[in-house]
Amino acid sequence: MIKGLFYLILMSISSLNAQDTESLKVKDVIETFFEGFHKKDTVLMKSVMIPKISIHTAFTNKNGEGFFIKNKNIHKFLKTISKRSDNQKWDERLTNFDIKVDANLALAWIDYEFWLNDNFSHCGVNSFHLVRTDNKWKIISLIDSRKKENCN
Repeated sequence: MIKGLFYLILMSISSLNAQDTESLKVKDVIETFFEGFHKKDTVLMKSVMIPKISIHTAFTNKNGEGFFIKNKNIHKFLKTISKRSDNQKWDERLTNFDIKVDANLALAWIDYEFWLNDNFSHCGVNSFHLVRTDNKWKIISLIDSRKKENCN
């Protein structure tokens, strides 16, 4: 009985360690994405995305009424990043990671604050979906929310 309980505990710990390792790999992919974002390096960003990534923004209108989803064209999105003026500093600060992994699927829920030229612009959540392919994690979709108030 004690031997069986010890084995069960050992297997649970091994499973948790594997989960933690994969979560860290997912976090590294997302941090690489934002490293490219901040440096205007779209090649670096593309290195952690599938070619047909889906990108969206969820928001309310300026009156705080209604709910809308804006689909973003990946090519326009990357062009906007790469063509950004050198005097325009984009700083997306990731403040909290909640990562879930199951086999070859991962979800990362990340609180953020966005600062433009060192001035607070907005906050929200980034929700990344990733898949593991060829033993590497790749981002397949991203949706973010945006708000100017009630930021933690």
